[in-house]
Amino acid sequence: MTDYQELLQTIRDLQPSRLGYIEILQEEVKRNQDRPLERTKLEEESEDGTGGPPSMAQPPRGNANLLTVPYSIPRALTVSPSLGGLPITPELAGNLRKILFGNTFYVFNYEWKKSFFKFREPYSNLSYALEAERGGSRAIQMVVQANIIKYLLFTRQTNSDCCRLQSLSEVGEKEQERALAVALTDILWAAGEERSATISLVTSDYCFTPHLDYKLDNFTERLQLFSFNKKEDVKKFVYEHIQCFEDEGSHGVILFLYSLIFSRTITRLREDLDCTTSHLLHLSLGNFVCRQALMNLLLTGRASPNVFNGTLQCGDDGSPLEKPLHGVLARSAVGYLHWSRELLERTKLPMVGSMLKTPKLPIWVCSINGTYSVLFSPNRSLLSDWKMEHLFHMYFYNGQPSQQSTALLTIDTHSHHWEVGIKDTQGDPEKRFPSLEMAVRTKWEGAAIDWNGTMPFF
Repeated sequence: MTDYQELLQTIRDLQPSRLGYIEILQEEVKRNQDRPLERTKLEEESEDGTGGPPSMAQPPRGNANLLTVPYSIPRALTVSPSLGGLPITPELAGNLRKILFGNTFYVFNYEWKKSFFKFREPYSNLSYALEAERGGSRAIQMVVQANIIKYLLFTRQTNSDCCRLQSLSEVGEKEQERALAVALTDILWAAGEERSATISLVTSDYCFTPHLDYKLDNFTERLQLFSFNKKEDVKKFVYEHIQCFEDEGSHGVILFLYSLIFSRTITRLREDLDCTTSHLLHLSLGNFVCRQALMNLLLTGRASPNVFNGTLQCGDDGSPLEKPLHGVLARSAVGYLHWSRELLERTKLPMVGSMLKTPKLPIWVCSINGTYSVLFSPNRSLLSDWKMEHLFHMYFYNGQPSQQSTALLTIDTHSHHWEVGIKDTQGDPEKRFPSLEMAVRTKWEGAAIDWNGTMPFF
């Protein structure tokens, strides 16, 4: 403490203008001296996965928790062990890690741990929208966003015609929570083949002592699993515990991902995958990114690693493959569009099949240059009446906090004026047109896109 006081005095001498801040620090020190050390500190120290449960950790020395790092993750929300459920076992925790990362030593990084389902301001232009920062978890958030839009536009019962954009701005806080609960439930129920679903929540008690070949994260080891055989029971349970997914510090996206895996089951996931994919996440530029198998699991309930229709038995040359490749087997409610300049240049841009490209509802999750967003229309008949596809409106939301209103696009599939002059200009169209437009044209080839006064962005 003497060293700390000397440091404060030095700062006083050098920067007198910061006296107010120093006094605040002193007050914080005084409060922490009188406060017992909490488990929270142990959890904060283990955010990199190197810590352990209280029974295994060394007691902190001195006042180790005097100051809290301003960008640290708040303490995870927990439910009471008396709520019931089955505690996670060491074997299940190990298999969970392997199906996610391919090993038991990787743990989620800071970007993933801080991610949760956060709505924009209620009763605003974007009251339907989730705020998703950059990072690997954004893909999951945008699929959930698409299912929220599905509920608000096409599922919920209202006194008026809800299939219009205005209804998306008439969403209060309670309706936001209900929409999130329905969206999470729909995805989990599909993963459980519409027969069951499992919800994972965190309790305050540790369920097991890990083996030496398992890296602690002080989160997974406290999971309790709640299984249900009726969809209404799933929705009710999720709604009652919605704060475990949408509050800061809840690790909400990870909890939902765990629930998705447990709903599908490890056994079925291994059957879904093929020789090209053994796990659901891969490490890219220091962050864990969703593989296509995880995207398909979120969209269709089955973790097929490819975007083409059906199962591929033969290669491009017609010869039988040693092992078949698994694609999408049924139309999904929410669709998927994919555009990547990098893959296009390497001639490896995958051709999305009609099962994903033409969904049951006019809502598409878009993967554009590795970033995820949502494109949608309130007009259900867009996919059932070919005449509607001549000239129509679409709405676009990319999840970024900088987007302040839903972008309106007018798509004309008969006018090809965007192609004028292309033959006389060097380079490919992607250099002259926004990537979003190129993604739209993977569904409506040759379409002209009008941004209606909005500066094109992505």
